[in-house]
Amino acid sequence: MPPRMRSALDDCQDGYSLPQAFYNDDAIFMADLQAIFQKEWIFVGPECELPNAGDYVTLTIYDTPIIVLRDHDGVIRAFHNSCRHRGSRLCDKTRGHTGRLVCPYHQWTYELSGALVSTRYMGDAFDQDKFPLKSVHVTSVEGLVYICLAETAPDIDTFRAAVTPYIKPHAPQRTKIVHESVIVEEANWKLVIENNRECYHCAGNHPELLVSLVEMALPNDARFGDEFRIMEEKGKLWDSLGLPHAPVDGGTEFRCIRLPFRDGAYSMTMDGKPASKKLLGDLIEPDLGSVRAFRIPNNWHHFLSEMTIHFRVLPLGPNKTEVRTTWCVHEDAVEGWDYDIEHLSRVWIETNDQDKRLAEENQRGTKSLGYEPGPYSEISEFMILNFLDWYRGAMENWLREPGRQLQAAE
Repeated sequence: MPPRMRSALDDCQDGYSLPQAFYNDDAIFMADLQAIFQKEWIFVGPECELPNAGDYVTLTIYDTPIIVLRDHDGVIRAFHNSCRHRGSRLCDKTRGHTGRLVCPYHQWTYELSGALVSTRYMGDAFDQDKFPLKSVHVTSVEGLVYICLAETAPDIDTFRAAVTPYIKPHAPQRTKIVHESVIVEEANWKLVIENNRECYHCAGNHPELLVSLVEMALPNDARFGDEFRIMEEKGKLWDSLGLPHAPVDGGTEFRCIRLPFRDGAYSMTMDGKPASKKLLGDLIEPDLGSVRAFRIPNNWHHFLSEMTIHFRVLPLGPNKTEVRTTWCVHEDAVEGWDYDIEHLSRVWIETNDQDKRLAEENQRGTKSLGYEPGPYSEISEFMILNFLDWYRGAMENWLREPGRQLQAAE
C-alpha cells in the first residue's frame, strides 16, 4: 500500500482535484481509515442525545462499532461495542437506555463505567477485573460529542477554545433532537466533504437553501454587493450583543464564522421565517444569522437563533458514505405550538437530496477513462483547497510512520 499511496500523492497538483485513485481505489480508502478515521477526533452527535444516565448511542466507523453513553455519575463515556468474551456486539440498536450493558450472546454484564461485573461458568480462577470494556477517547465541545480511536488522541483544545465563544450563546446542551435524517450517498467521503466546502454550485442547485443563505463565505467578500452591506449592518448588531462573528483562525483543521441571512430572512426555512417560536438558551434577538462551524474530517454545523443543525459523515466504502443530519430546538419547545417538523426540516431535506445527487454524479465522473484532475476556483472553492491541503498532509504523515516506511522498503 505505501508505494501506491506514495505514487498517488506524487501525482497530486496544487490547486487541482485529486487523482482518480483517491476517489475509487480500495487500498487508498483503507489508508484513509487508518490515517484519518482511526486517528482523528470524529463527531458523534449532539450531547443532548444523551440527557440522562443510561442513555446511549452507537455508531460504526467502517468496521469498528462504538457505544457512547452517559454513566450513573453523569459522565459521558465511550467504549468499543465489543464484548470482552468473544467479541459480540453489546448493543445492536442506534440508541437506547439501559442500567447495565449485557451481552446478548452469553450475558456477560458490564456497568456503565465499563467494568465487568457478572459472568457465568468462568471458574474460580477467572479475574473479571482484567476484562473491562475497552475505552475510547471522548469529549464534549460545548455540546458536540467527539470520539477518537487512537491510542493517543490529537489536540482538540485549540478547536474548543476557538469555537466555544461562538457556540455557547446558542446553548446546545439545552436543546433536544426533534428530527433526524440518515442517507447513504454512493460517493467517496472526500467528495461529500468537498461538495460541502463550496457554494460554487449553490445557485444552480439549491433554490430552497438560497431563500435564506448568503453565498459569501467571508465577511469582506465584496463580490456580493447587497450581501456585503447586510454583513456590515448585522456585524454592528452582533457587536452590540457581544456575539463574535469574525472568522476564527483554524488553519486547515477547522472553520467557524457567523454570517447573516438574506434581508428579511431569519432562518433556514422555505419562507425564511423562524423554525421555532422559542429561541435557544437565553437569546432574545431572532436575527442572528448562523454560526457555521466545520471540523475535519467529518462534521459541519449551523447554530441559529432558534435551532441547531448538525451533520455527520461516516465512510462506508470507497464509493459509499453515510450522512446523518439532526435538527435541534430548545429543550422546552413544544411541537405543534413552537415548531412544525416539516417547516423546520424541509430546506435541508431538499438540500441533502440535491447534494446526494451531485456527489454521486461527481463519483461517476471520477471513474471515467476521461477523468483527469481539474483546477479549483481560488475564489469560490478555497475551502476545498484547505481541506485537500490538510488531507494530503495527513497522508504524508501516515506514510512517514516507522512501520509504514519499513513496509515500503520490503
